[in-house]
Amino acid sequence: MSATPQKNRASRRVLAAAAGLATVGALVAAMPADAHGHGKGHGHHAPARTVDVQLLSFNDLHGNLEPPAGSAGSVTETQADGTTKAIPAGGVEYLASSLRAARKGHPYSITAAGGDMVGASPLLSGLFHDEPTIEALNKIDLDVTSVGNHEFDEGATELGRLQNGGCHPVEGCYEQGKKFEGADFPYLAANVTDEKTGKPILKPYTVWKKNGVKIGFIGVTLEGTPNIVTANGVKGLKFHDEIETVNKYAKELDRQGVKSIVALIHEGGAPASSSYNYNCDSPGAGDGISGPITDIAKGISPKVDALVTGHTHQAYVCTIPDPAGNPRLVTSASSFGKLYTDTTLTYDRRTKDIVRTAVKTSSKHHPAPANPVSANHIVTRDQAKATDMTDLIARWNTLAAPIANRPQGFISADINGRGSTAPEKPLGNLIADAQLEGLAPADKGGAVVAFMNPGGIRADLVYKATGSEGDGVVTYGESFTVQPFTNMMNVVDLTGAQLVSALQQQVSGSNEASPKILQISKGLTYTLDMTKTGAARVVTDTIKLNGEAIDPAKSYRVAMNEFLAGGGDGFAALGAGTNKLVGASDLDLFNAYLAAHSTAAAPLAPPATDRITVVQ
Repeated sequence: MSATPQKNRASRRVLAAAAGLATVGALVAAMPADAHGHGKGHGHHAPARTVDVQLLSFNDLHGNLEPPAGSAGSVTETQADGTTKAIPAGGVEYLASSLRAARKGHPYSITAAGGDMVGASPLLSGLFHDEPTIEALNKIDLDVTSVGNHEFDEGATELGRLQNGGCHPVEGCYEQGKKFEGADFPYLAANVTDEKTGKPILKPYTVWKKNGVKIGFIGVTLEGTPNIVTANGVKGLKFHDEIETVNKYAKELDRQGVKSIVALIHEGGAPASSSYNYNCDSPGAGDGISGPITDIAKGISPKVDALVTGHTHQAYVCTIPDPAGNPRLVTSASSFGKLYTDTTLTYDRRTKDIVRTAVKTSSKHHPAPANPVSANHIVTRDQAKATDMTDLIARWNTLAAPIANRPQGFISADINGRGSTAPEKPLGNLIADAQLEGLAPADKGGAVVAFMNPGGIRADLVYKATGSEGDGVVTYGESFTVQPFTNMMNVVDLTGAQLVSALQQQVSGSNEASPKILQISKGLTYTLDMTKTGAARVVTDTIKLNGEAIDPAKSYRVAMNEFLAGGGDGFAALGAGTNKLVGASDLDLFNAYLAAHSTAAAPLAPPATDRITVVQ
């Protein structure tokens, strides 16, 4: 598609931004601050009417201090000829360098994040309850973040400790003579209240100020957080509607004279392409993105000037019209620190508001519009590393090494989990098989089948050595990175009818729009027909366990982690289990399976993915 329609659209945005103001000054306000003709050499002048404020943002870091391994550590870029290329990205040594370089020459610069900074973290951070990540974010000069669902993995008390500091209540301080200081940036949780008091558990908003410029930030996590976090993590908390909450506090900020407002929302969308440089405003504003954030964006008050989002681990910079029909920026920067978004907010000193931003649509023949722009940038690994981050990683690695470097098993090739886009993932099969094997003995629960939630697989098992362990060696640090939650395993009784319902819930109800396909142990087979809708996508007469049809009236012993056993991810049928037996942790079973099934001479090969037949 040619760039001409985009350019025209962008020009219309400039005019739309200016149309609401009847003065000549309005047209000046829509131009960058440096285009205002300061009349050098003509004595003193009043400061420029507008100020360009740089907003740098990222989301879903998940404690990935070191560059993520394998396919999880690259971003897809569409080339000029239409082909795509995977570019290695991420790691805080590079993220810090990228952000510091981007800030140069920008006296007004804010760094904000969209949640899930911690939780589901690799061993280097997870082993120390994410203190290393908070320390890194302090050094990176993060100004503010919203909470995400993973900030609640260890409950509200632990989240409070990450904010306020103090050593871990059970494990104490990790370094002699050093007390954990906590985050020196506010974690915002506007829509999370204490059930007893009804008050937000952390600050709902914060106001960034410099030389009279004021920008408010409101932070929320997705209302559905309790469905995707263990029951213990959200105990005593209430999660409220994202739109209502943001609108309520936008009104409050407005009354205080804060007219420039950015919402940090831990909920996201799905762009039509996985390339980070895809234009999701093609053919029209916001046309190339779908998912929960589109409805949220359409409902959030026009008082809010931009939305920094996350949760879906996707990359996009889109304009979705606000309720008044004006274009408004909605951005997300993938995950794991692989991208950051650079947005120019043009602040009008007279109205104290933002002149609405437009997405960058420049090309050689059609320069970018004169009004402010936003774009995602790759955190490349060919730039200089930030030495303070290298030192931080080395310091915590020394503490983690005795545990992290222990070999657990051997593999003959990459076994993809997070990096696989298929419904049935090789690593998902391996994890489910490990759970079944560990919990099949009568005294361990007598399981006949195991289910694993796809979102719980946080990485790939990568053949290439990440350290000095050698190719094909799986270390404790690597297996921990795959399953960092250390969920306790449960074995429960479910009827055949409940088993069938659980499989149908993968593709219906809250999971209909974006299916969550359970990873299943060997012996269970069925057909998934994606040409149908809702529960009908599961072809019930194809469901077999060890070659036999499921008997709706019969009782089956089913193994799964405590999150699924609590009905997490929309699997109410799995939450209905009875006669629960609590077993070892998912990570212990995974490591035991690796040890039992592989040696240096006979490494484990990636399992076949032939359990679910998919009809597209």
